[in-house]
Amino acid sequence: MTEAQKNNELMRNLIAAFPENLTQALEIATNYPLTKSYPTFNNVVICGMGGSGIGGKLVASWIADEMTIPINFCQDYTLPNYVNNKTLIIASSNSGNTEETLSAVEEAHKKGASIVGICSGGKLEAFCKQWNYDCILVPGGNPPRTQLAFSIVQLVHIFAEINLINKEKLNEFVSAGELLNTNKDEIHAQARDLADFIDGKELIIYSEAKDEAVAIRARQQFNENSKVLFNHHTIPEMNHNEMVGWYGGAERYAVLFLDTNDWHTQNVKRLAFSIETIQTKTNAIKVLKAKGETQLTKALYLIHIIDWASLYAAEKNEVDSIYIGVIDNLKASLQN
Repeated sequence: MTEAQKNNELMRNLIAAFPENLTQALEIATNYPLTKSYPTFNNVVICGMGGSGIGGKLVASWIADEMTIPINFCQDYTLPNYVNNKTLIIASSNSGNTEETLSAVEEAHKKGASIVGICSGGKLEAFCKQWNYDCILVPGGNPPRTQLAFSIVQLVHIFAEINLINKEKLNEFVSAGELLNTNKDEIHAQARDLADFIDGKELIIYSEAKDEAVAIRARQQFNENSKVLFNHHTIPEMNHNEMVGWYGGAERYAVLFLDTNDWHTQNVKRLAFSIETIQTKTNAIKVLKAKGETQLTKALYLIHIIDWASLYAAEKNEVDSIYIGVIDNLKASLQN
């Protein structure tokens, strides 16, 4: 067995563990109540990169209807100027050593913001211990993109602990796990079909704006696992720019629409028009329909299909789904 085959088998096991990871993450949340006293916040900033950072965007979309203060994101070394002692900073780094996140956390500390960490250890855990910040420890040692369950559950847990959302939101993860296990065979069939669909194509992923984080996660998974470049955009925004770009469309493009069956009525019309227009340029169009009762469960259903599809695409192309050598090389070059 080649190194790529061994790593793809490892990735297979990690993806298969996702429903179980949700249960494990809920147990961790139970064991890590926040112990500090927190003020009334004016805003929240979630700091995190890559596989650790996407969880923040997903959770923010799921709790938007409950939140009465804004949630923003820091995927850089520096924080927005408005961060102050009325800001909650949530730092998510699976390794605990992500340099952009650590830089932002140090700045947040100087600004007097409240900080909560999510990590498996590393410098972030040490920083939180040094300055007496809450820090939730999650499993480490695997690629951060395979540890999504742990970051999203802990993020919702933190928002619930600080009474920014209802704690009942955590129960949706139980429903999501049951949904994924019940539909296991269908999920694999849809994933294999999706991998075949994108084979040799340049994929463009479209979602409704509220589900953009799912589209981003999909793009990231195909980037890292399948080693391909894909793009994404949202409806209705793409109707104001990218739709015109389709005058230059061609058969080499494949289009995947993520349909959660809860779109705004005007966006349903926009979806139909978009499909009709794009069909004049390419016949490679697929609508991936979600299952579930809530935005959270629907999102995780789609994410699980795409996770599997990204592995099947890697196997089809005989590439190593684990390998991220270029990122390792980048990190090494930053030390020079």
